[in-house]
Amino acid sequence: MKKALLATLVLSSLLSACAAGQIRNDDVSASSPHTTLNISDSRAMYIFSLARIHVLDGDLDGALTLMLAAAEADPKGAYLQTAIATVYSRMNRYQDALDACERAITLDPQSAEPHILAGSILVGMKRDREASLHYKRAIEIDPAKEEVYLQLAVVYVKLFEYEEAVKTLKELLKAVPDSPLGNYYLGKTYDQMKLSKEAIGYYRKAVELKPDFEQALLDMAISQETQGLYSEAIASYRQLLEVNPLNYNVIHHLIQLYIQQQRLEDALALLSKIKHSGVSTLDVQRKIGLIYLELERYDEAIAEFNDILAKEPEAYQVRFYLASAYEEIADDEKAIAEFAKIPRDTANYIDAQIHTAYLYKDGGEPARGLEVLNTLIAAYPDKIETYLNLAGYYDSLDKPEDGLKRLIDVEDRFPNDPRLQFRLGILYDKVGKKEESIARMKKVLTLVPDDAQALNYLGYTYAELGINLDQALQYLTRAVTLRPDDGFILDSLGWVYFKLKRYDDAIDQLEKALTLVDDDATVTAHLADVYYARHDIRKALTLYRKALKLDPERRDVADRIRKIRAEIGEK
Repeated sequence: MKKALLATLVLSSLLSACAAGQIRNDDVSASSPHTTLNISDSRAMYIFSLARIHVLDGDLDGALTLMLAAAEADPKGAYLQTAIATVYSRMNRYQDALDACERAITLDPQSAEPHILAGSILVGMKRDREASLHYKRAIEIDPAKEEVYLQLAVVYVKLFEYEEAVKTLKELLKAVPDSPLGNYYLGKTYDQMKLSKEAIGYYRKAVELKPDFEQALLDMAISQETQGLYSEAIASYRQLLEVNPLNYNVIHHLIQLYIQQQRLEDALALLSKIKHSGVSTLDVQRKIGLIYLELERYDEAIAEFNDILAKEPEAYQVRFYLASAYEEIADDEKAIAEFAKIPRDTANYIDAQIHTAYLYKDGGEPARGLEVLNTLIAAYPDKIETYLNLAGYYDSLDKPEDGLKRLIDVEDRFPNDPRLQFRLGILYDKVGKKEESIARMKKVLTLVPDDAQALNYLGYTYAELGINLDQALQYLTRAVTLRPDDGFILDSLGWVYFKLKRYDDAIDQLEKALTLVDDDATVTAHLADVYYARHDIRKALTLYRKALKLDPERRDVADRIRKIRAEIGEK
């Protein structure tokens, strides 16, 4: 028969608190059975029961003294040595604890408990290899102990022996197929191995077995998000909120995912829920205001930003947003007033001044806008951004030559700035100096070989001029590799293919471009040109009409439509 029930309860209580950070051992039975109980055993039991009281009172020194006395009374009691090892462990006397475990193992080789305890202690001592041997032996002795498989698998992962961890966990699932933890840890291991598809499958199984398994749901959602399975990730985060509606970390993560996926109304609904929950922060309000701004619900954005500023007047980033909202509704006076409240020593000051200059221009006071920008340059003579914005301002006034002059004047101060060279290239093109424009764009590429915009500009310019088409193809193929979702770069590549008379390739690229920028007249007209060259007149005509609707000023498109209608006899 088993040792007395008291020993079982005490040992379980002690062992459950042993190794911090490890999987808890909440089902530890007493040591090996004895057929007789002599007087010394009874005395040992009595002393051991007193030791238990000391443990419960937190008196580990008193408990250890009594347990050692009990071990003297019953020197063959393996369970006593395991209990002594537990107390040593709690006293941070780890080598003494391991020695007691070894004595317990010697006294009762068929007991799994001292191996489990020794494994936990060795893990705490960062002796993982030795710990794995004890856990393996514990499984051999008692294959039914689920927690030992988990502890062994965790050790293998720490040792980067992922295949062994997978093998161990699959052995567990053979023994206990419905183990939520077994499935979860198998998912975690596959995640460590960068095998997200397998990981998600096991996380899902863990959640099916235990629907309120929050950590499995969270890790599954993160893995799904990493794999780009955004709809599935959102569903997992929402399921997490069904389990714990007040998990604000999950709510904020879900909000970020909604924003990333442009599901702004969904993000707004969650943010509003937080705002009215009593735990709202100014950051929550800021995000609400920004979403209103993105959704063009300007009055609501303004109300939100004003509410924030009433509480925190020095939130200058928010004040910048407020001014921008006024700008969007063409309340220039209020926009200028709010931009003016942003101090010079803040991150948004330069942008605020630039916006102010353009507001003056749009309000019919371009000279006043120039004054703002020149004052900005005087305040920040070493910032290239101020000069670039001044050049852009002149360009917006249809005075690209003035902007070009200002940039040439400061070129020696910023000789290796690719932004300056790029803007010079644009302006030289606008004043009709193509060769100088091309030279500047090439200089950008000497400074930044993977500048996608410079590659695009050069490639498209060569295509328009009908020169260096093979070089243009190389430039644009590289640009598309760098920015595969840029519709305008895809359009340039399609246009080069058109110039090379590779019409199938041109259509392929231009159709892709049009899915990304379906409101651009030039891209639409380019695709129409290719279909026209392929003698697909009806498709060409449909696209030319769309292009003209997008930009009624395109005379070349209108002329093409008239020509096609004459060709097909359409009145």
